[in-house]
Amino acid sequence: MTDAITTSRAIALLRVTSGSLLLTHGLTKLVVFTPAGTVGFFESIGFPGILAYPVMAGEIALGFALIVGFMTRWAALGALVIMIGAIIPHLSAGFSFSNPGGGWEYPVFWAVTLLAQAMFGDGAYAIGNPFAKKV
Repeated sequence: MTDAITTSRAIALLRVTSGSLLLTHGLTKLVVFTPAGTVGFFESIGFPGILAYPVMAGEIALGFALIVGFMTRWAALGALVIMIGAIIPHLSAGFSFSNPGGGWEYPVFWAVTLLAQAMFGDGAYAIGNPFAKKV
C-alpha cells in the first residue's frame, strides 16, 4: 500500500542516491583525474576542454544540492543538462554500457531518473527552496 509518507521517502531516496552519484563523479574528475586530466579527456572525445570546469563544478554543486534537497527541481534539471551531454560520446558505442567505450544505456537511464526527480520535487527531509514565496 502506497501512502504519502512512503512516497515522500521514496522520492528522497531517489534524490539522495542521484545526488551522491553525481557528487562522486564530480569529485572523481576533480581529485582523481585532476582538472588537467579531465580537460584532456573532454578534448579527446571532441568536446572543448573548457567545458570540463563547469561540468566538474556542476556535478559537485548539483550533487550536493540534491543530497540536501536544496532547490531540487532546479538541481535535477541542471544535472539533466550534464547527462544529456554525457550521452553524446556514448552513442557510437551502442546500447550496453558494458560495450567498449560504454554504451548509451547508463547516461540515458540517469537522464530519465533526473527528469523524474525534477517532476517529483523534494520528497522528505529536504531543505527545499528558501527563496520561494510562502503563501
